[in-house]
Amino acid sequence: MDRKPDTDNLEMRLQALESRLYGERRNKSGKPVKCAESLSRIQAGLTNTANKRERVKILHKKIEDLLKYLDPQFTDHITVPDAMKLEFILAEEDFLLSQAALLEQVSSLQPLLDSTYIRDVPEHATKLQRLSQIHIKEQDQIEVQSQEVKKLFEEYNKMFTQWDETLRNMEEAKGIRPVE
Repeated sequence: MDRKPDTDNLEMRLQALESRLYGERRNKSGKPVKCAESLSRIQAGLTNTANKRERVKILHKKIEDLLKYLDPQFTDHITVPDAMKLEFILAEEDFLLSQAALLEQVSSLQPLLDSTYIRDVPEHATKLQRLSQIHIKEQDQIEVQSQEVKKLFEEYNKMFTQWDETLRNMEEAKGIRPVE
């Protein structure tokens, strides 16, 4: 069901490409020229030609050898003697031993990775996600509560300041000195 739109899209793109390449040209039977048909005819022609010629057959058989010779590591294989390779390995001996020790440590810890705790991680991940969402909501609520408490403290401080000033004014009016 998901593949149908992909193939339809691919066919439309191929038709657009064919119309750009060939325009309104048609083949001998009057149908529009198709790229895939042309490519398959060309492939068949090349295969027939290759099968008829002995040199091409031999070349096909030797392609693997040619690819091996074209590989940049092939020249290293030919030019670097075994003694030199041994020196390379010995020069990296400490690194190789440390890597081997790390691999042994990973192997010894493998049972821990196979434990039920690790296997249950996906189940716990969904629970953790749910708890994370609850935590975020609670943080938002805490922020709102903190703002409200801050406003109440500010109002309290204003009231206390007003009360203190009123008390001082009354003390000054009566001639009482404030205690410091």
